[in-house]
Amino acid sequence: MRHLRTPFRIIRENLRAYLVMNALVYAALLLGIAAGLAFPDLYAAQHAVLEETGTEDLIRPLLATPWLFGLTILANNVFRAALLSIVLPSMIVPFSGIALFLYSTFTIGVIVAPVDADTAAVLVPHSVTLLVEFQAYVLLMLGVYLLGQGWLSPASAGADTRRRAYLLGLRRTAWLSLPALALLVAGAVYEALSVIHLM
Repeated sequence: MRHLRTPFRIIRENLRAYLVMNALVYAALLLGIAAGLAFPDLYAAQHAVLEETGTEDLIRPLLATPWLFGLTILANNVFRAALLSIVLPSMIVPFSGIALFLYSTFTIGVIVAPVDADTAAVLVPHSVTLLVEFQAYVLLMLGVYLLGQGWLSPASAGADTRRRAYLLGLRRTAWLSLPALALLVAGAVYEALSVIHLM
């Protein structure tokens, strides 16, 4: 039960920051969607990048095997999005992971912009995935926010040194990563099941 109580206690104690992180993430997503709709060249450029980097070519074969597709999505979300974009940068430069992820979220918004009937049809089921997965990232953003806040002002974390505040911030981030991981697993499962439905 402690595994459930502790993360929710951290959220309750930092509710304002949690709500701000939510607002930032979903605002960045909506701005990206609006930009994709308003500027077709930007939308086309983002999709061209996906083709040039081979991202779309890597995804297509996986669609035939939904469980493998789900595992790939989960691995990408945990390692690339959560660890490399949010947590690790913020462990070096306070709050940098928040800025990096907001930029990524804006880019995702541009990519998923419903510019025609086909993309709109895909966005409807995919929006559930976005809501679930982004909630996981919001939890990690809250964790690294508390990490950075404690490093800049140890007293805000109830610590007397930066080192102790940093360790407390890491501990809070670790606790918040538990529900975040559960949400990422749920998002990957839903996305794999939605692929079966769309096929």
